[in-house]
Amino acid sequence: MFELKNKEGSSYHFTLKAKNGQVILSSEVYNSKAAAENGIESVKKNASEDGRYERKTAKNGKFFFNLKAGNGQVIGSSQMYSSESGMENGINSVRENAPDAKTKEV
Repeated sequence: MFELKNKEGSSYHFTLKAKNGQVILSSEVYNSKAAAENGIESVKKNASEDGRYERKTAKNGKFFFNLKAGNGQVIGSSQMYSSESGMENGINSVRENAPDAKTKEV
């Protein structure tokens, strides 16, 4: 499930949640609802392509990933994971959940 949230005024942000309610992907802040909705559509479109996932290690040794659009722009980032396998499970969860996820405005 995508949750679309109004941050302040005309700023919007979305998260993708797994079936268990855990946030598996968060977006940047967009300057309009339409831009955030386009971001959601981009996640749905790109989620199934492994080459769109940028796997990274933070300075503290934790693992995370970014999902990128075809133009290389980051459209969503994961939480921090303590293990590489946890990060891969997160990627698989985005792949599995994003393409058919509904959007709820909260």
